Amino acid sequence: MESSKETGCQAPEGPILCVNNCGFFGSATTMNMCSKCHKDMILKQQQAKLAATSIENIVNGSKEREPVSSIAVIKPESVELKSDSPQTSSALGSVQSLEIKPKEGPNRCFTCRKRVGLTGFNCKCGDLFCSVHRYSDKHECPFDYQSAARDAIAKANPLVKADKLDKI
Repeated sequence: MESSKETGCQAPEGPILCVNNCGFFGSATTMNMCSKCHKDMILKQQQAKLAATSIENIVNGSKEREPVSSIAVIKPESVELKSDSPQTSSALGSVQSLEIKPKEGPNRCFTCRKRVGLTGFNCKCGDLFCSVHRYSDKHECPFDYQSAARDAIAKANPLVKADKLDKI
């Protein structure tokens, strides 16, 4: 007890609930928010920064584009558009349209359309196959194994030539 009086720090008397009233416990390191609410708040701040820079680029007419990696941070399913200005919502909407991917269905064999789940085999041609059609001769694979093997051997065994010897 005396050590806390000396340092001036006080331990919290009980657990602190999240300030967003989500029902989870918060901590002082995350500004009295739970980890999920804190992560969402940081994501919203990053999106606001990105929207502000993109609006500035549009207004200033600058031709510089941001790298794709900075745009890939935004996840469209977790974005909530609570903006008063229509410019920010339209800028975020254009970023979201770039990021939306079509929803993939269940994993199915490319040849027989049988559901394979986690036991599917990926071929070098890029398709997914069941255990029956996993071999290249069973699904008429367009991948050229012969030229791929030639290239691999050529890379693994570079041509070595000795320097010309100086004649005495």
